[in-house]
Amino acid sequence: MKKLVIGLLALFILAACTGGTSTSINGPWELVSHGSPSSQTPAAPDVETSIEFGRDGTFSGNVGCNGFGGDYEVDGETIAFGSVVSTLMFCEGPVGEQETTTLAVFAESATFVLDGGILTITSADSNSVIVLARK
Repeated sequence: MKKLVIGLLALFILAACTGGTSTSINGPWELVSHGSPSSQTPAAPDVETSIEFGRDGTFSGNVGCNGFGGDYEVDGETIAFGSVVSTLMFCEGPVGEQETTTLAVFAESATFVLDGGILTITSADSNSVIVLARK
């Protein structure tokens, strides 16, 4: 009986740690859309995007043109971003627009909503929004 209880307890702990919906933004994400809250633009088609939030408080990514990264800190539903560094290749068209919008959201503190596998981040001035899907 004791072995059964310990086994069930271990199974419960394992399921709690690995299953279900994550309440953390940590991990890899892909860009779904970007733009103003009232007029989202779908991510550029056929462009690989990736934004990763590390457990160590750093993030990095590429939304089609330049690589970027920096530090972040989550407090409730707010993300405070440190200075963002980026490569400096010229980007134009839809890829350039999605990069500009994404980096604008990472410029200061932002608010976020995590709903299952969808992460919506809104800039401090509420003019720019990015929507990410968990990879």
